[in-house]
Amino acid sequence: MEIRLHGRGGQGVVKAAEIIVRAAVDGNRFGVSIPFFGFERQGAPVTAFVRLSDDPIRPKTRVYHPDCLLVMDEPLLETQDIFEGVLPGATLLLNSPRTPESIELPETVDRIATVDATAIALDILGRNIPNTVMLGAFSAVTGEVDVDLLARCAAASFGEINARAVLEGARSVRTANRANPE
Repeated sequence: MEIRLHGRGGQGVVKAAEIIVRAAVDGNRFGVSIPFFGFERQGAPVTAFVRLSDDPIRPKTRVYHPDCLLVMDEPLLETQDIFEGVLPGATLLLNSPRTPESIELPETVDRIATVDATAIALDILGRNIPNTVMLGAFSAVTGEVDVDLLARCAAASFGEINARAVLEGARSVRTANRANPE
């Protein structure tokens, strides 16, 4: 699976990619994360890339044709070409208080999931850093990485309260399929 993460500096995009890979490796899978950002400044667009597989991974380049998009800042849908290169049948996981059905999507996206990661992060962490909430939602939506492994890795990186944020993200995510809304 190839994943592209989009967000802004300060939202934990790069660390989220690293934690996904660490949890996958802890779960006896292979993974690689590749950050991509210009000047490191708060609020600037940041992209990170993740590849997960049951087999060794050779490519160490950016992900140009993702199976899954993880978007931590909804306004980026309007300001950047988030959907560039997305493979048919892709999944979009979006930090948004809106329902999945209310989001307009290109034809290549078959599944959408939304979670109000900002509100959950503010409630649990007291800060607008949605990455650990999004990790839990990612696990629930894709099944690619075990949520308990993600929670443990988030706690090791940021402190125990972040494990709670991961689990709440998994519990709170809403999904819909284009052809058959759930």
